[in-house]
Amino acid sequence: MLTDLIALSALCLHALGAVAAMHAVVHARTPQGAMAWALGLVLLPYVTLVPYLYLGSSQVHGYLETPRRLPGAPPVEAGTHPACLRLDALATLAGRPFRRGHALQLLVNGEAAFDAMFAAIATARHEVLAQFFIVHDDTLGQRFARVLLDRAAAGVRVHLLYDGIGSHELPESYVDALRTGGVEVHAFAGRRWRNRFQLNFRNHRKLLVIDGAQGFVGGLNVGDEYLGARPPLSPWRDTHLGFAGPAVADLRQAFADDWRWTTGMRLPDGTPTAPRGDASLLVVTSGPADPQETGSLCFTALIHAARERLWLSTPYFVPDAAVMAALQLAVLRGVDVRVLIPSRPDHRGVFLASTLHAHEAVQRGIGIYRYQPGFLHQKALLVDGHTAAIGSMNLDSRSFRLNFELSAIAVDDGFARAVEAMLQEDLALCRPVTETEYRQAPYLRRVAMHVARLFDPIL
Repeated sequence: MLTDLIALSALCLHALGAVAAMHAVVHARTPQGAMAWALGLVLLPYVTLVPYLYLGSSQVHGYLETPRRLPGAPPVEAGTHPACLRLDALATLAGRPFRRGHALQLLVNGEAAFDAMFAAIATARHEVLAQFFIVHDDTLGQRFARVLLDRAAAGVRVHLLYDGIGSHELPESYVDALRTGGVEVHAFAGRRWRNRFQLNFRNHRKLLVIDGAQGFVGGLNVGDEYLGARPPLSPWRDTHLGFAGPAVADLRQAFADDWRWTTGMRLPDGTPTAPRGDASLLVVTSGPADPQETGSLCFTALIHAARERLWLSTPYFVPDAAVMAALQLAVLRGVDVRVLIPSRPDHRGVFLASTLHAHEAVQRGIGIYRYQPGFLHQKALLVDGHTAAIGSMNLDSRSFRLNFELSAIAVDDGFARAVEAMLQEDLALCRPVTETEYRQAPYLRRVAMHVARLFDPIL
């Protein structure tokens, strides 16, 4: 009897595995991912069926029920920087135009960024919208909570979104204190129960909107490590962007979309923001709900736009074939291509795969540089002398197709010069990667690199 029960259970698991394998073949974002899941689900459903529910099966269908912009709307507003025309495909991809009239502030490290963000929150009179992948209950996290509670006590509408997996260490007492003080706070997960345990399809965005007039985006989360208090990764290298102008409304809409998906509630409509400067700006949101690979296409479009210089900084260098080809083509047309990556790992598997990709990039003539002082978490990109992007997108498959991401693309000669100066200072603290890094690595470490690369679709 027990033998029959075991046999029946095994048969049921294999049947469920076959059904899940068909689902994976139809819905996986990459052929490699489809093949890996299908083989595992058919041959080893005892091991792979439950992980597939929380890693491979997307639960973001219906995230956006309407297009962001009606087809046929112009991708570039009148009066924007001439270089915006070279990037009009990006605006079409983003579903919103390049907008003119922005004042920009480059926040080159965590101290500058949080000082600016906390100061902006303190000026709020109507609304504070904050969203981070990670919020910690530490010194910085407590400062963050105090400024939010202060504004809520003053009658300001305060909304906070954090990612349920990224902030898994955040205690309920922290959240309860915010709610008791009048802050509307929710963990991004969606209203379906499976979303709450989904390890993929996380919200990796970092944004702040004050009264619909000031916006902040970048790579910094709320935690002491982002101020350098996490040995051995410290000092932490990261960058944020503050801006004012019409595109703040697009940033607010990105938050409103996530808020509605998470809570089922709509935010009140915001008011348009008047021009505040001369810079042109495009807010690009991407994620697993997009019908196309928005993150990868965004990087590819920016790389193809470069004629003289393409410098970028990323903590994880795991490019897909399209991005690697775009980087190589840029080198072939004489562009100065430089990629800054960390010298210290925060995720061993990603670091191993990144090291192999760095070796192959060097063989193709792409300049790869390892930042020496501490961990490089910065997501910054510079095109020629006119365009710079700051945001949350890493150069890896997780940002390309598994996570919700956000980037601001600024077209302004003065801001580009500021980003160039910042990256020049970073490059002065880097060591160039040569082919010897891979060739002199122990054999088993090289094997580990190639094994890690097999997992590129989920890194």
